[in-house]
Amino acid sequence: MRDFRIEIKPHSLEDLGKEFSQVWKDAEQGKSPRTPIERVSFENLKALVQILTPKRIEALTVLHENGPLAIRALAKLLHRDYKNVHQDIQMLERIGLVEETESGLVAAPFNKIIAEIKLAA
Repeated sequence: MRDFRIEIKPHSLEDLGKEFSQVWKDAEQGKSPRTPIERVSFENLKALVQILTPKRIEALTVLHENGPLAIRALAKLLHRDYKNVHQDIQMLERIGLVEETESGLVAAPFNKIIAEIKLAA
């Protein structure tokens, strides 16, 4: 299992360019790539709480505790409507917190989610 990082800080194109340049330079010098950082960044706290709702966190927790599940089985465990759980899982997949297995089940492959809020530049 891996860790997933959530950041609340705007990334400018300049910041992303610097990060890309450093990875490129390291590769040119033959340095092994660093362990990939699985992360998603949000512009502000409001954007984060709109995506990572309490119900979605609960779904992640149930998936983590039970292992890969069909969405219908997850909805049953959560005592929620299938359609709403399906929409939540789609959003969590889009940001990388949930993955579909080869057998079509959904899984939360992370040990923990680390949130970082940058207060100042």
